[in-house]
Amino acid sequence: MPDDDSYAGEPPPSDPIGLPPPPAAPRQPPQAYSPVTPRYNGLAIAGMILGILWIYWVGSVLALIFGYISKGQIDESNGWQTGRGMAIAAIVLGWVGIGLLAVTIVAAIIVASNDDVSLGRLLVGT
Repeated sequence: MPDDDSYAGEPPPSDPIGLPPPPAAPRQPPQAYSPVTPRYNGLAIAGMILGILWIYWVGSVLALIFGYISKGQIDESNGWQTGRGMAIAAIVLGWVGIGLLAVTIVAAIIVASNDDVSLGRLLVGT
């Protein structure tokens, strides 16, 4: 057996007899990867439907609320939720409904302030 000075500066061998190291443990097969498909945001769907239906302009207000909330949720989900286009459609339809409500209110005020002008004359211009 060699003396202790022969290993100066080098790490001692792992096995004094000189046997090779044991084989590595068998690797486990990789786990099956199933990609998770993103899901549509429910508020975006509800907002778009309410924006289409209007429901006496209450739907337009709810479409705006649902649209803005769902757009924020979709943007923060890092791709786990989809439906950003439906959220934007809900916002646009909500503002269109609010705009039509404003035009209707202004037209009703004009008609009510002029007793001699009917709505038909106001629209036709005669």
